[in-house]
Amino acid sequence: MGFLSDIEIAQHAVMEPIVKVAEKIGISEDDLEQYGKYKAKVSFGLWDKIKDNKDGKLILVTAITPTPAGEGKTTTSVGLAQALAKLGKKTTLALREPSLGPVFGVKGGAAGGGYSQVVPMEDINVHFTGDFHAITSANNLLSAMLDNSIQQGNPLNIDPRRIAFKRVLDMNDRALRHVVIGLGGKVDGVPREDGFDITVASEVMAILCLSTGIEDLKERLANIIVAYKYTGEPVTARELEAHGAMAMLLKDAIKPNLVQTLEHVPAFIHGGPFANIAHGCNSIMATRYGLKLADYFITEAGFAADLGAEKFLDIKCRLGGLHPSAVVIVATIRALKMHGGVAKEDLGKVDMAALEAGIPNLEKHVENMLSFGLPVVVALNAFPTDTPEELKFIQEKCAKLGVPVVESDIWAKGGEGGIEMAKAVIEACDKPNTFHHLYDANLSPEEKIKTIATKIYGADGVNFTDQAKKDLKQIHDLGKDNLLICMAKTQSSISDDPAKKGRPTNFTLTVREVRLSAGAGFIIPITGSIMTMPGLPKRPAACSIDVDAKGNVSGLF
Repeated sequence: MGFLSDIEIAQHAVMEPIVKVAEKIGISEDDLEQYGKYKAKVSFGLWDKIKDNKDGKLILVTAITPTPAGEGKTTTSVGLAQALAKLGKKTTLALREPSLGPVFGVKGGAAGGGYSQVVPMEDINVHFTGDFHAITSANNLLSAMLDNSIQQGNPLNIDPRRIAFKRVLDMNDRALRHVVIGLGGKVDGVPREDGFDITVASEVMAILCLSTGIEDLKERLANIIVAYKYTGEPVTARELEAHGAMAMLLKDAIKPNLVQTLEHVPAFIHGGPFANIAHGCNSIMATRYGLKLADYFITEAGFAADLGAEKFLDIKCRLGGLHPSAVVIVATIRALKMHGGVAKEDLGKVDMAALEAGIPNLEKHVENMLSFGLPVVVALNAFPTDTPEELKFIQEKCAKLGVPVVESDIWAKGGEGGIEMAKAVIEACDKPNTFHHLYDANLSPEEKIKTIATKIYGADGVNFTDQAKKDLKQIHDLGKDNLLICMAKTQSSISDDPAKKGRPTNFTLTVREVRLSAGAGFIIPITGSIMTMPGLPKRPAACSIDVDAKGNVSGLF
């Protein structure tokens, strides 16, 4: 008997009307803006009704360094929420919206898997409620107004060679990384070099996710530095008078989206920044709503704990005034063996030597999360090839760090397969914690970068290229040293070298340039060969996606 695919499981699901799902966490129909029968946005007015509610327990789900074997962070987030609900806990969760680029590229969708998914799966993975289109439009409005200002006599004295703001597109398209615009003649603009980023890597995406309301959104948009004048002074969106119109385009996008899991647990899905080139968390607004509406609130941060989790704890928690109760680190025995050097096709075989070589990756992530003063639970996604010997080995290793390890089977069994994991998480949440941030925001950017590199990545130090030093001086001259750090780094390794698996040691982190996102409120050190516009693989996932005459989607995963 074969297994149903993720999309087949989702299509077989009987969803509840979103009004009924919302009622479970105290949201009335009057506070919903419905997008059909199964999707809705929550109104601004809801916040005034719930803002004085006690916050629920905030649980962060993160993972070991990703491998082609897969870990299952989103699946675990959904499965954990379903398991907590089965235990009678008032629960909700918040995930990021999938980006079309990866959906049609390598990754596929991002709605969980098996019997731990959010639905309607096809909608969530494609156009959903139009948030990404709004972000793309707001971003490109600013780009258009910037080039128009140069065309119309350049009253702001903008240096076309020093444009700091790019156009965006929610699609992987490497041909747009470097382009020339304004060709054709006098009426077609001023020729200059430009380029596109993917929408989820944009500052506008980050701003949407970090804003606490329309006024905060507008102020952050106004502070975006788009270019520099011939005199060296920065030019902002405020000077271009673009921020009001941009906020207008985002007035609906900023409202959190509400859907459901396969077991009808309410789920917010809002915002989608990448964690390797952005801060990798869903919106502060969705998180705040979820905390006020539930006793247990689960959220995830992108990629591994060295990226998404560090940014969640140092950026999002600081800006949002959030205090987590526990961290769940997702791993699989298969992935740990891959970190130990086993080829993907051999992962089904017992290999204790490889597990021994690979488990330091998990240990490092556990140590990092413990260093923030938070209780940790390790969740092992179960596979049929797992053995008691391998499980016991991992449990013994983590026991030395004082951390429980629980095997879950949420892909195959949904919430029922995560009951033991949920019990361990409840126990962790009940423990007192001493949550604190990794660094003081008032340190110099160089010191903050070195702190992340040495304490989180395990680097011996940091090498700043001449370009990076020049960028940091400019940031200093602009008076922006106190901004937070959002590292751009490969997701494939804890180090800046994607080939270094496990727990890399004896390396120096190289920062090749430093970008300023003044509107979002952070500085972005660029390490390695990070691309802000990904490309498509040789055979994109799009090749397998189709739709029939009745509108039924196939091939989406």
